[in-house]
Amino acid sequence: MNIHEYQAKELMTKFGVANPPGGVAATAEEAVQVARSLNTKDLVVKAQIHAGGRGKGTFTNGFKGGVKLCTTPEEVGELAGKMLGQTLVTAQTGEAGKLVSKVLVAQSKDIARELYFAIVLDREAQAPVVIVSQRGGVNIEEVAEHHPEDIMRLRIDPALGMQPYEARKLAEALDLKGDLLKPAVKIMSALYTCFIETDCSLVEVNPLVVTKGNEVMALDAKFNFDDNAMFRHPDILAYRDITEEDAREVEASKFGLNYIGLDGNIACLVNGAGLAMGTMDIIQYAGGKPANFLDVGGGANEQQVTEAFKILVSDKNVKAILVNIFGGIMKCDTIAQGIINAVKAVSLPVPLVVRLEGTNVAAGKKLLEESNLPIIAADDLADAAKKVVAAAKK
Repeated sequence: MNIHEYQAKELMTKFGVANPPGGVAATAEEAVQVARSLNTKDLVVKAQIHAGGRGKGTFTNGFKGGVKLCTTPEEVGELAGKMLGQTLVTAQTGEAGKLVSKVLVAQSKDIARELYFAIVLDREAQAPVVIVSQRGGVNIEEVAEHHPEDIMRLRIDPALGMQPYEARKLAEALDLKGDLLKPAVKIMSALYTCFIETDCSLVEVNPLVVTKGNEVMALDAKFNFDDNAMFRHPDILAYRDITEEDAREVEASKFGLNYIGLDGNIACLVNGAGLAMGTMDIIQYAGGKPANFLDVGGGANEQQVTEAFKILVSDKNVKAILVNIFGGIMKCDTIAQGIINAVKAVSLPVPLVVRLEGTNVAAGKKLLEESNLPIIAADDLADAAKKVVAAAKK
């Protein structure tokens, strides 16, 4: 789960991470009120979407830049009015862009240095890893490609947590010494505490800045959370903005389905994440392009299968569907009956290829054959991929 920048600021403030004061607004009038409450001439207005590159983005109304500096509340209101209700297109949103429904109005800072700080969950190391660089304010991928020597990584023992000496080591790597050392250590320790206590998978502060007034602050932050842990954090789950998510993925989550939309034209319905990945690979190998990842799980019922089909056919790019089931906990005859009921309920507008294997496979295939529905049976996965790619081209 992702959150907006203004929500990240709220979370950082809660955990004691220094960041510029500000507030969120959904209208130009609210933006003016927030600006007046800040009582400063140093102001910035930021469009709130789940994507980076906002400052270099362009709105579909022709207005350029989703991050603007200004000096008066009236100017804040004018800029907010040009952003709100408009679609912002950035390098990360794709051509479709994202609708801006809120803006962050905050105090701007005179920046002396821009740094990079992040905590990620490294599965190979089986521990949180802190990544820092003195080259902040740009994509860390560019730094990694062109200046890998400028990136420092530090594994944190999950049993001990971040120790003070480790925070000082990271601060020194960022050349935060003297009067800057203590506030830098405080920010890093607070961010690590936030990372652990809220079940984050990523905390990225870019940039972490040193201001001309000799302050250390988190100027912008990105948080990702482990979806499977959100039952422990209803306060963070309340931050979820479903308008920023794929409508199909939101619908799938209501029925316990693991769905991710892609840009191909062959839809997949599979039980098991590993098998789903293999199915997508073999479709690609056969010359096709998968339209989604969809894992219905090992114990899916008929309702889940029906809802899965509804989600698949809602994608107008889909030209064919491949169902690939290996019966284990979910028996083949059960899934076959679910497929039959789903096809009848949805009235599939595209060809359907089904490959069944595993427990009660004979009974499952018999049900499909006797259904008199236009279902294309496949003998194995390679045969299924070949048939679904051919069907999608008709």
